[in-house]
Amino acid sequence: MYTRFYGLKAKPFEITPDPDFLFLSENHREALAHLIYAARERKGFTVLTGEVGTGKTTLVQAFLSRLNGRIKTAYIFNPKLTALDFLRYICEDLGIKEEKLSKGQYVAQLQQFLLEHYSRDEQVILIIDEAQSLPPALLEEVRLLTNLETPKSKLLQVILVGQPELNEVLNSHAFRQLKQRVSLRYHLRPLTEEETREYIENRLKNAGAVDTRIFTDKALKKIYDYSQGIPRLINIIADHALLAGYTEQKKIIGPKMIEEAVRKAEGLSDAAPVKRKKRALWVVVGIVLLLVFLFAVVFWIRPFGIGARIPVFKPL
Repeated sequence: MYTRFYGLKAKPFEITPDPDFLFLSENHREALAHLIYAARERKGFTVLTGEVGTGKTTLVQAFLSRLNGRIKTAYIFNPKLTALDFLRYICEDLGIKEEKLSKGQYVAQLQQFLLEHYSRDEQVILIIDEAQSLPPALLEEVRLLTNLETPKSKLLQVILVGQPELNEVLNSHAFRQLKQRVSLRYHLRPLTEEETREYIENRLKNAGAVDTRIFTDKALKKIYDYSQGIPRLINIIADHALLAGYTEQKKIIGPKMIEEAVRKAEGLSDAAPVKRKKRALWVVVGIVLLLVFLFAVVFWIRPFGIGARIPVFKPL
């Protein structure tokens, strides 16, 4: 809707992990380097954590795009499955087409698949997103899958991606065996204030903006203060602000529009008009009551004239 108004070819602040809008901060580059190193060195277990909206899924997509043709991957983004469905999904994603097998048969098929690829010097990587939601039974299945190995190498590499709660799960006594197998860990941090500015400018530029100075310095500061460097929140606020700017036909976004965008994002934008309406209603009621009072006073005094004594009625 607002793209033409701001001279853009696409909406710059969609929350989908679009590779055309990839922005790698220093922290994101380090995280990506860890994933590439884990794949190259055939590390058995790698863990990537980060708060909600910090760009973990986008980073995984960037990692997948950098893999060569000799690496097969299975990518699970919804880990709330039964053990049987979990194994079936892995096999199907790797191209193993077998119907209605038992759990043991799926494991046997998977092991045969891994051995064949190992013999051709090819790797297989299992990536599990939202891994903090893995039920204990599935975490145990993951651990058992890493037992598929040769005397020299793991047949299956596993990358667990999740929120910081994943570390709490792995640090628990029940999963100490799994924790001991983790070769690499990395925690993805939010953007700094300067990186937030660069992130916004980068997305505007990739969307086709000739002049990326659409947001004032104070507006950018407001965006950072609210988002604390979380890319997803940055996108939501910036998108709302551009829409508001288009509605009001303003080419430059200032801090007041960011404040309104934040209220809208928090679901508070509709509350302000209601409060204003209530306040206006009370003002009207007050004025009406005042007019009624003045009319009554004038009506009482006028028959006696100015300066006349108003009779006092004594009780009988």
